[in-house]
Amino acid sequence: MQYRFKLAISFLGLWCICLAACIGEADPLEEDGGVAAQQVMTHNAFTTNALKASALTTDRLATDALTGNPLTSEAIASSSNVMSALRDPLAREFLKYVVGCALPDGQSVQVSMDGETYGFDGSIGLSPEWGRDHGQCNARCQGWLSACILARINYLGESVPLSMRGKHKALDADQAEQEAFPQREGAYFGDLFAPEQRRFACKSPGSTLISRVCGGTGVDTQGCIVDVLGDCDDVCGAPTSDGSFPNCVGGGHTTPTTVTIFRE
Repeated sequence: MQYRFKLAISFLGLWCICLAACIGEADPLEEDGGVAAQQVMTHNAFTTNALKASALTTDRLATDALTGNPLTSEAIASSSNVMSALRDPLAREFLKYVVGCALPDGQSVQVSMDGETYGFDGSIGLSPEWGRDHGQCNARCQGWLSACILARINYLGESVPLSMRGKHKALDADQAEQEAFPQREGAYFGDLFAPEQRRFACKSPGSTLISRVCGGTGVDTQGCIVDVLGDCDDVCGAPTSDGSFPNCVGGGHTTPTTVTIFRE
């Protein structure tokens, strides 16, 4: 799926952040075929502080309340832990990207506090069931959202056209998109909702395009916000028909919820 990300960076514009496919039903969102990819305009950069230090990632009660209840305005308003966390501007920035990755275009969440109303718009639709009654974001949901957010990091906070692909029907890329975005950058995966975040990536063999995420030339990735594990050929399964890498290994775990980025 193509995302021509608009610049929406606060700060120095130093990068990024956090998933999808949610309630404990049998992964209906990952069936092949039958759903056309949405053309989505969304933001492609998130600040490092909002990734690592927001109240929604450091307060376990707030994190658990967010993922354990529906991603709706009503459910958020009824959770004192989530509402308390959202007084932190960094937590609101984090939630913006969670909602953007999880819900499809046309759906949104609103939060009102201290006389202000904040809107968070869906765009990608990796976990629409989380936004329904009784929805929750289970481990697989959290994996998809984490990959989605990590894939949207931009070191300089610049707007870069991206094609995001993976084994999820919300990420289907038709032939025209694949031809328009032929340069494979790398794959992203991890868990941004864990007590200790896991942020992983691998490079497409021979590519230095991961400099979008890490800065520098893309050859030396030391100090990158994500742990770059080497070439994707060495840490993931064989590429699928759209060129995306499945089942990447990091931190001793094989992760099926991976997102591969392609560039023009």
